[in-house]
Amino acid sequence: MADVQLKKRGYIWAISAGFNAALAAIFAKFFSSLVIKYGLVVLCNVVMWGCYVNSLRALSSLQATVTNFAANFLSSGFAGLFLFHESLSFRWFAGALSITIGVVILSKSSVDKKVSTD
Repeated sequence: MADVQLKKRGYIWAISAGFNAALAAIFAKFFSSLVIKYGLVVLCNVVMWGCYVNSLRALSSLQATVTNFAANFLSSGFAGLFLFHESLSFRWFAGALSITIGVVILSKSSVDKKVSTD
């Protein structure tokens, strides 16, 4: 049961990392003051790396990376749609669905633990 809670926390950290990466790009577009813009971008990236490292403590590097990427991709796409009124094609939604299905498949896969022979 503890392993399930650990993995759940790992996915929350990975999704948070992806969301913060997208947030950095959003802040870069929203603010005109260079000091504020770069300050927020650096802050979001530091938070993103912290979240990503925490996700690696609970998940395999593959699961953490793919989940982080999917959260970043989806957050960036929907931010473009809702905040910047960009159009998203059917192909984008098909790709987003494929990525989401891939993340679900990878999250259900079992990852063998390496046994140290030292």
